[in-house]
Amino acid sequence: MTRPTSSPPAVGGLLRDWRRRRRLSQLDLALEAQVSTRHLSFVETGRAKPSAEMVLRLAEQLDLPLRERNELLLAAGYAPAYGSRDLDEPVMDSVRDALERLLAGHEPYPALAVDRHWGMVAANRAVALLTAGVAAHLLEPPVNVLRLALHPEGLAPRIANFPQWRAHLLERLGRQAVRSGDPALAALHDELAAYPAGGAAPASDPDAAEIAVPLRVRHGEHELTFISTVTTFGTAVDITVSELSIESFFPADATTAALLRAASAAAGG
Repeated sequence: MTRPTSSPPAVGGLLRDWRRRRRLSQLDLALEAQVSTRHLSFVETGRAKPSAEMVLRLAEQLDLPLRERNELLLAAGYAPAYGSRDLDEPVMDSVRDALERLLAGHEPYPALAVDRHWGMVAANRAVALLTAGVAAHLLEPPVNVLRLALHPEGLAPRIANFPQWRAHLLERLGRQAVRSGDPALAALHDELAAYPAGGAAPASDPDAAEIAVPLRVRHGEHELTFISTVTTFGTAVDITVSELSIESFFPADATTAALLRAASAAAGG
């Protein structure tokens, strides 16, 4: 007996879904992509087949990740435009070198590189200060840094402003899941949201001077306070590279900076 097979998604339906996710009308997208509203309507309803150039133009205006642009091209019957290589391939030597330089150059402050699902790709030596004392199973590859941060056996018990930091991470992950349409991110959000909340998040943190959500971590008798930045490869045309991001933590006060420098010196850094 032949089992029915599901047909691949039509490019028109995918484009319509992405346009709605971006909260754009057909007129908005047509104007930005410099096409007629009528033609865009025909593409979305399947009455017209877009060229590969048109697919990429619409994907650009919709600000789609490279992986999703390939999916649109495949749905329209075209070959993918963007490659995806493993980081351990020789052709990625320059990328690995850049990551190593960025992470090492940030010491004695913590920094790590993550993939699109928040899997830790690389980290500098200072990250060990944050992961000290967490359960061993959370450090087994592949390490998910959000799970590591919010799990009750992870960093969570040491985060002094845990309700605030938890709310920040869940909001960020939720936006990413909605914007990307990635079911794996949505599932991760549901998992992390089910972890103990640790109380209600405060509306603001006066110590952070309203400039950023701080990460405040207990370390022995001290409390380390960080603000973080995110760095990406802005000109990437490889899917793997485009999905990498570097989370860098900077000391938010002089005490934290001094403690990190002292810890690095004691470790021979």
